Amino acid sequence: MRISKAELNEFNFVKEITHNTINAIYPKYYPSGAVDFFLQHHTDEKIIDDIKAGKVYILQLDNDAYVGTVTVDGNEIKRLFVLPEYQHQGHGRALMDHAEIVIAQEYHEIVLDASLPAKNIYRKRGYVETDYHIIISDNGDYLCYDEMRKDV
Repeated sequence: MRISKAELNEFNFVKEITHNTINAIYPKYYPSGAVDFFLQHHTDEKIIDDIKAGKVYILQLDNDAYVGTVTVDGNEIKRLFVLPEYQHQGHGRALMDHAEIVIAQEYHEIVLDASLPAKNIYRKRGYVETDYHIIISDNGDYLCYDEMRKDV
């Protein structure tokens, strides 16, 4: 397993991991309007800009399969996704460990927005809820998430 900064030629892998995970996991927790919101939030342009800025990391297995990604933006962890078929194998933990190490080199606090599927995972890692947000999607569905923080 290797975690490295994503290069522009790996954009399609980052997008595929992000969108496939949202499409497979989020409908179990959110209504369709909220799932559409997440998909529209992670646009090609945002992903490309983050890759160009050196903020995106990608996890590649020894067999060369790309299975996970995380974005580190200052002291914020964003866009942490592991393909569903590779979840529960420690890949998300490895990406979180990596992101926390990167952030701890410059900051004393980590922030992230926690979707419903990930909230308990973050709690177990010592994150605490600091704010609660509700977004109304274009079709009127609600998207709820927590802002969480952790001291390092």
